Amino acid sequence: MNENGVIVRNKARLVAQGFKQIEGIDFDETFAPVARLESIRILLAVACVWKFKLFQMDVKSAFLNEILNEEVYVEQPKGFQDPKYPNHVYRLRKALYDLKQAPRAWHKRLTSYLLKKGFMRGGADRTLFIRRNDEVFLVAQIYVDDIVFGSTSSECALDFAKEMKSEFEMSMVGELTYFLGFQVKQLKDGIFLSQSKYARELVKKFGLESTKHFRTPMPTNLKLSKDESGKGVEETLYRSMIGSLLYLTTSRPDIAFSVEVCARYQACPKESHLIALKRIIRYIAGTLKLGLWYPFDTHSDVACYTDADWARNVDDRKITSGGCFYIGNCLVAWMSKKQNSVSLSTVEAEYIAAGSCCSQLLWIKQMLKDYGIDQGTMIVFCDNTSAINISKNPILHSRTKLIDIRHHFICDLVEDKVVSLEFVPTEGQIADILTKPLDVSRFESLRKSIGLCTIN
Repeated sequence: MNENGVIVRNKARLVAQGFKQIEGIDFDETFAPVARLESIRILLAVACVWKFKLFQMDVKSAFLNEILNEEVYVEQPKGFQDPKYPNHVYRLRKALYDLKQAPRAWHKRLTSYLLKKGFMRGGADRTLFIRRNDEVFLVAQIYVDDIVFGSTSSECALDFAKEMKSEFEMSMVGELTYFLGFQVKQLKDGIFLSQSKYARELVKKFGLESTKHFRTPMPTNLKLSKDESGKGVEETLYRSMIGSLLYLTTSRPDIAFSVEVCARYQACPKESHLIALKRIIRYIAGTLKLGLWYPFDTHSDVACYTDADWARNVDDRKITSGGCFYIGNCLVAWMSKKQNSVSLSTVEAEYIAAGSCCSQLLWIKQMLKDYGIDQGTMIVFCDNTSAINISKNPILHSRTKLIDIRHHFICDLVEDKVVSLEFVPTEGQIADILTKPLDVSRFESLRKSIGLCTIN
């Protein structure tokens, strides 16, 4: 299907009964890496920095391309048995769809070919392949049998497509418009990333398309709890709604906090939790066309906004930390997460939240290094001056001695000038949208600030 849900071609394949395979006999290793969604967004941001088009190609029958190392037999398919040998079986020479080792075999074949063609494999993401030739840059991001690629030279991109076609049977070569459920619009002044089609289907799936819309996903006075005396609801429905919403958060950070809060109660959901979950969907119903805007007039410096909401969780008082990660003006990653430990003060909560964001910053830094974009000191914006002071002067006193040692690695990063914690006023703290429910005015202001908008 294309991005509008229209069937563009039909497929019929012979597949193996992979569920009958026994580990150690029919297969050994099965793992094959796939691109992280953050990697895709980083690729879009890099395309904006260097202002080049992205293209997509699909490998036909990708899992049929690799020679098998294991000895595997399959039954003759019904209706296609050899009348002379009806009780014989086939021994597979090449992989078939649904074999447990098929994805790994395909990735091995593709990786071998790209390395032979002069590509370098990414250090932070093993599905990223980059080739440089003088001033020309070519990148390919792999997701199983889907390949997204682009180059600073349009001629180089076309040559790469021809190379791939000569080695593999390829289809759907063209500008990137639809990938993993994401709709991508490459415009003259930027790239727009959305899941409007998926959002529309989600609202329809749960029968809320005709209900009243809300302007925020969660009311400011709502504090969900286990509600042990509340009326129970169907767990399967609740978990299905959570799963559907979690996938939507990959392009909609505005609902990340609300969905994360509701996801805590999947084990024993109550009516109060379901009402909160339906409100999120009713908010989505009124904002179907929202998406992330990545402008071309951007730079490549990495920055992060970090925040924590101390003791709001009435069940265990553990903090919710949030972070927004930018490459220039492009929001490429975000997090809204309940921490594992209880913080004894707002200082500790903010300090732990900042430390949690640093690991993601280091990964983004390594990703950009693979692209050939070096970073200086990365800025972490925090609205708590005490937490900033602790990172610069880790002196032991009553407010800091109970902070776990593992959170102090941020001090080493500050000392080595890898990151720098800087103060941002509370009204400019973008990460607020990932840690607490907000009123309409504040919510819509922050939603715009993180790059969520609609386009015609």
